[in-house]
Amino acid sequence: MLEIGKRLKQYRLQLGLTQEELASRTELTKGYISQLENDLCSPSIATLQDILNILGVSLEEFFAEPKKEQVVYTPNDYFVSQNGTGTNTWLIPNSQVKEMEPIILTLPCGAECQERLPFEGEEFGYVLEGRVEIVVGRERYKLKKGDSFSINGKKQHTIKNCHKGQSRVLWVTTPSNF
Repeated sequence: MLEIGKRLKQYRLQLGLTQEELASRTELTKGYISQLENDLCSPSIATLQDILNILGVSLEEFFAEPKKEQVVYTPNDYFVSQNGTGTNTWLIPNSQVKEMEPIILTLPCGAECQERLPFEGEEFGYVLEGRVEIVVGRERYKLKKGDSFSINGKKQHTIKNCHKGQSRVLWVTTPSNF
């Protein structure tokens, strides 16, 4: 059951308004706003629309059920895309709306990812399988299974497989930008 009062209070508090300020802007009394927020009375549709206009919320948005945030992702959620001569497995679909973006970079023998251009942020990686070489500017770093790396996003770089077999790296950027 939708608790109108509770939801009104949440929107009011998000805007940093007191009951008195909301009452003044809607030409209602502070007591009436308090009664609404405590679900002691119900507003008319016209009054609710007036309140929601002040709160910057449409009727549709107000009555929409909040979307449940996905917490667990399975292989059915993943998708794969090309990255240089390797592939990215996207572990969290639509992760661009999040602060981080995790992928698994898979590089067959001799493969390398696209060169990463500078960006504002950071990258973290963990070698899950094989051996890779990270080239950051003129510096080269060799990593094996179990090694990790952290790169300032302002530095252009690439990752190459220097293993006879496949190499896989868990790679996370923040903010998301793959």
